[in-house]
Amino acid sequence: MIWELYKKRYENKERYIYMHNHKSTGIAGESPTIVLLGNANVGKSVIFGLLTGKYVDVSNYPGTTVEISRGILPFSKNGKMVLIDSPGINSLIPRSEDERITRDILLDKEHEGVIQVVDAKNLKRGLFITLQLAEAGIPFIQVLNVYDEAAERGIDVDRKELEKILGVRVIPTVATERRGIPELKQNIHDFRPPSISIKFNEKIENAIREISLLLPETSISKRSLSTMLLSRDESLITKLKENFRDFDLNKVGKVIEDTQKHFKDPMSYVIQQERHAVVNGIYNQCVKNGGGVKSLFRTKLGNLSMHPLWGIPILLFVLYFMYKFVGEFGAGVAVDFMEETVFGKYINPWVAILIDTILPIPIVHDAFVGDYGIITMGLTYAVSIVLPIVSFFFIFFGILEDSGYLPRLTVMSNKIFKKMGLSGKAVLPIVLGLGCDTMATLTVRILETRKERIIATLLLALGIPCSAQLGVVLGMMGGISERALMVVIITVLIQLIIVGYLASKVIPGKSSDFLMELPPIRIPKLSNIFIKTYYRVKWFLIEAVPLFIIGTFSLFILDRIGALKIIEKATNPVVTGLLGLPDKATWAFIVGFLRRDYGAAGLFYLQKNNQLDMIQLTVGVAVMILFIPCLANFLVIVKEQGLKRAMMIASFIFFYAILIGWILNLFLHNVRIL
Repeated sequence: MIWELYKKRYENKERYIYMHNHKSTGIAGESPTIVLLGNANVGKSVIFGLLTGKYVDVSNYPGTTVEISRGILPFSKNGKMVLIDSPGINSLIPRSEDERITRDILLDKEHEGVIQVVDAKNLKRGLFITLQLAEAGIPFIQVLNVYDEAAERGIDVDRKELEKILGVRVIPTVATERRGIPELKQNIHDFRPPSISIKFNEKIENAIREISLLLPETSISKRSLSTMLLSRDESLITKLKENFRDFDLNKVGKVIEDTQKHFKDPMSYVIQQERHAVVNGIYNQCVKNGGGVKSLFRTKLGNLSMHPLWGIPILLFVLYFMYKFVGEFGAGVAVDFMEETVFGKYINPWVAILIDTILPIPIVHDAFVGDYGIITMGLTYAVSIVLPIVSFFFIFFGILEDSGYLPRLTVMSNKIFKKMGLSGKAVLPIVLGLGCDTMATLTVRILETRKERIIATLLLALGIPCSAQLGVVLGMMGGISERALMVVIITVLIQLIIVGYLASKVIPGKSSDFLMELPPIRIPKLSNIFIKTYYRVKWFLIEAVPLFIIGTFSLFILDRIGALKIIEKATNPVVTGLLGLPDKATWAFIVGFLRRDYGAAGLFYLQKNNQLDMIQLTVGVAVMILFIPCLANFLVIVKEQGLKRAMMIASFIFFYAILIGWILNLFLHNVRIL
């Protein structure tokens, strides 16, 4: 097997052109585009925000549920230029939906160039993608991010040598500190076709030449398409068949089969190994490992946070700090000020006077400032109760993200997920579910088996509270009873374990392996945390507040036509009998289907008005967390799993939540622990 690392001059580089038989996806309209590309967790989103001035501006990639961030480069000298933040990848030969989408972004439309973001301390992973970009003939700039952490570990990357080898501009950055970003902005259009490539062994090179003659012109080189096909990229075969009628799959297939006969291993493995050899050669030429001066404290802390024994007290400390910050300060001081002072003394009375002055009509008065008023209930719940709690939760969640603790939490909890028939990768959707169950349900597709995807979807819908609901729950119970809060947490965790374990026995299939790269423990940057919090709160106001108002108005209509009383009467045996809750708790569960945090806020309202005792509060919160998923989450489950399976999941959760609430109610009345 012959390896060769060689140079190609720009004049001889195969120019990339439009896929002329395929319509543009329109992901960025007619504006010229630049693609931000790289492995997962290398800082692409931070760089995207710094370059565009936006943290998120997302839309679904056509024909998929995968969201793509995009924004305008305000400093571009070449007119309106759009930056696309593609999903994180490990290869352009897709093994996941995210990798397929990134490959399609490059394939479907001609771009001005690519900004490849590489983790400087894990240069080999990035270089593997670099070689594939070079094969594709795509001009790019390479950004070596977290350059400071590489130096801290004694990894010295010779930027000039790397530029010489690759033939493209290489820019070191520390995105969290904005170091290197001015240089990147200044050279944002300096895209160069790379001068490096691989010459594979003779059999593969012959196959590449034969297949290239059978391929149409696209926005990436025929050589790149040929290596993808030799690596058995089925999604590419489907795409070429759909968009090029003259594509002769039979001839291509024959070349692939004839070439495979010369190798014992799959050609994808052979091609990958040859690329890795070239990557190692590049790495050895431009990287020196000097041992470095690491932060021993941070290294030890990172290791301890994953330890099966010492990781537990660290986790308990984190949870306690969250309880104090979100539960007591956010839901206590902040909520009391917003509800009692801002809305109680000013907004609600002023709006009531204004409405009675302009439109002195009883039904209008009730619609805005009555028991189910848009202002007195909808806006008050959303802005004075939920918004402060969610804001403090987002701040805390941002600290966990930037510190590098969340990935370690997933490693520490891997063993218990294995017992539930899940790969450790399932921890990622579960953790994301603490932000938004709807988005987390979309990410279960990263799990490799059907069994894992079903179980993860079920657990997300059953007992993973979204950030808004979790914030309200912490706020509601944090200032009342730590013991009651612990009862709720333990109850929900036990149900997740039981349901997950039983589902793993009922649903056939196997779990996949768990592999994950850990970022170093870092000191969070306050500016990054506040930027994240700002955009997340902005998202909440745009997405959630209108639903609060719609939900309140729906309750007002139901109340006016008498339907609310009918529903309350029909569910009275369950709500008051089995669960031991007051009649008015019924509407909290009804609107909880619109938004889970709205239902939790309803219970919060009853508790603040002394309409729930301690046992009722505990039972109500536990059932609310275990209750059926919100409407948005349910619709995503339908899309991902089909209507039949979604209905089965929702029906099971409904009856199971009532059953657990009934058992908990009996237990708390007979065992006085509150």
